[in-house]
Amino acid sequence: MVGLGNPGPRYERTRHNAGFMVIDELAARTRAAGRLFHDAWVAEATLSGEPALFVKPQAYMNLSGEPVARLLSEHGSSVADLVVVVDDVALPLGRLRVRERGSDGGHNGLRSLAAALDSFDFARVRVGVGLEPPGDRLGAKRDSLPLSEGGDVGGATQHPPHLIDLADFVLGEFLAEELPRLREVIGLAADAVACLAQEGAAVAMNRFNGPRA
Repeated sequence: MVGLGNPGPRYERTRHNAGFMVIDELAARTRAAGRLFHDAWVAEATLSGEPALFVKPQAYMNLSGEPVARLLSEHGSSVADLVVVVDDVALPLGRLRVRERGSDGGHNGLRSLAAALDSFDFARVRVGVGLEPPGDRLGAKRDSLPLSEGGDVGGATQHPPHLIDLADFVLGEFLAEELPRLREVIGLAADAVACLAQEGAAVAMNRFNGPRA
């Protein structure tokens, strides 16, 4: 189980590190002690009655693939054994999307993984970290987000919208009022990973995809 993010305290609480947060939650639930091993943080655990390895690559996001490819090789595992947890700015905070396989969706971490593994055929849990402006669904490959003069993403006020860079947004920290929703979705994502491991992608997709109250 691999969570994608950026190493170091500078990025610890940013939106782009939602994958790391989910791995931390899984490690806490299973009381797994982690350690640095070459270019990755790893923790051996038992999840849903099966042995599991929790991984946080310690290369930066766009270099995540090589540590994961190395660990798969060293453990005699294949892409079919891999579950990746990643942030998704195209999904509003609180939403999940489980997929058995798929494209990188414009995400540099998934692109690095696919290049290193020469495959997109790995399960992934996308964790929503974005915002959904009224009448305007965010696209996964958008370069900027509307920001009103009043400070609300989505241009909710009547002021002409300005734009904030997407990279700045995902490398920024969550707002204080978002934290309860963040804690909820991190817990749900950990549940989804466990469900994937125990019951497979079809069950996990049916159980965790879609809007939640």
